[in-house]
Amino acid sequence: MAKKRAAEPDEVKLKKKIGAKLTNQGNAEGDAALRSLRKRLKREQRKRRALVQRKKRAAGSKGTAATPASA
Repeated sequence: MAKKRAAEPDEVKLKKKIGAKLTNQGNAEGDAALRSLRKRLKREQRKRRALVQRKKRAAGSKGTAATPASA
């Protein structure tokens, strides 16, 4: 049985959490929890971008013609 995907991606959840933290407090510089949320968000973004690059390279020359809108 395959794993069920979340209703909303992790990236969206993290963006919401960061937005909520920023509105609730004034000094965002010294907050360790906020910093860790941002780090998790950046990690997710890197994963997504790496996956796109990997698929693009795997497709080779046919990939550039097949997916011009994704760039």
